[in-house]
Amino acid sequence: MRTLLSRAIQIDPSFHVGLAIIVTLAIAEVFFATSYYVGRARANRVAMQASAPVIANTPAAAAPSTPAGAAAQPSVPPAAAVTSPAPSIVDQLLQQGKELRERGDTTNALARFQEASDTEPDNTSVLQEMAQTYESMQLFDRANDVWRRIKQVSPSDSATYALADRRLKVGVPAAPSVAPVEAPAEPDVPSRKDVGGNPDGPIMGISEVKTRETPDPETETNLALEIGIKKEPGAVIDHNKVKILVFLYDIVNDKDIKLTDADVSNEWITSKHDWSETNPEVLMVRYVRAKTNGALSETSLSEAAAKVRPGQKGRGSKNSPDVGQRKYLGYIVRVYYGDDLQAVQAEPARLLQQFPSSKTPSGR
Repeated sequence: MRTLLSRAIQIDPSFHVGLAIIVTLAIAEVFFATSYYVGRARANRVAMQASAPVIANTPAAAAPSTPAGAAAQPSVPPAAAVTSPAPSIVDQLLQQGKELRERGDTTNALARFQEASDTEPDNTSVLQEMAQTYESMQLFDRANDVWRRIKQVSPSDSATYALADRRLKVGVPAAPSVAPVEAPAEPDVPSRKDVGGNPDGPIMGISEVKTRETPDPETETNLALEIGIKKEPGAVIDHNKVKILVFLYDIVNDKDIKLTDADVSNEWITSKHDWSETNPEVLMVRYVRAKTNGALSETSLSEAAAKVRPGQKGRGSKNSPDVGQRKYLGYIVRVYYGDDLQAVQAEPARLLQQFPSSKTPSGR
């Protein structure tokens, strides 16, 4: 047996060659298979590692868009302005109404105020302008309705509530026969009226009246009126013919209207006050009421208004004891040139109905 085996091995050397080839192929196959799977696993791992930064960088990728968004933010304010049109529209309508009323176009002014009120029914600024416009047209019943509306929508401790309450207390309702429905087109006594005594119209007017109150612990009321007096373009003014009458009124016990008994003084703010230039000359009238109540006789009350001539200073009457509580109510300003009434302005407007103007200064 040993002999046969030994002989077989020796006789068939190709067995070793074939075995070696088989082993070599097997090793190669195992190597390639291992390389394949290892490479595939590595590729998967690399792919996973590569995808991780993409996922992690997604928020970071959004971060660069933040500066872009910030750069685009200037376009946001116009968008914000478009999304809140109501306040801007109301403000525009309010301003347009004021300008129209200043030009004497009260009908269109009321239309603007009404449109603004339709947008914001409880806007007290709009309601106040509407009420004052009705007053300038002598439509006191309609004005009172608006003042009542203001009292309804205003806090009881607010300035608008106090103003509406005061206007309702001192209001003088217009008689139906005097103020018909068609009266708005041609009001008889507006709050600001240029009424020239000559057929060509007035040569002087009132540009504006500003009321400015100064807090003063030593007085009950300390305010000043700045009255701008203008000349018409091309007019030549003799300042010796100019007469400016300023009447200040108090309300007594919240019901009676009287000429003031407070200290009244006046002075020119502009230096020349001769109307040699086109700009208005400004007269300042001061109203000072001490903390003690005061009164004057009826004769003194009739002289309490500040009568002003250009270049002169005047003082009203002093305080003296009176029965009843007095508060500042308003004013009437009348401008005369020679003996002709040129312009009238009052606040509140209903003072003109209670104290109508005369065409001449001697007839006031």
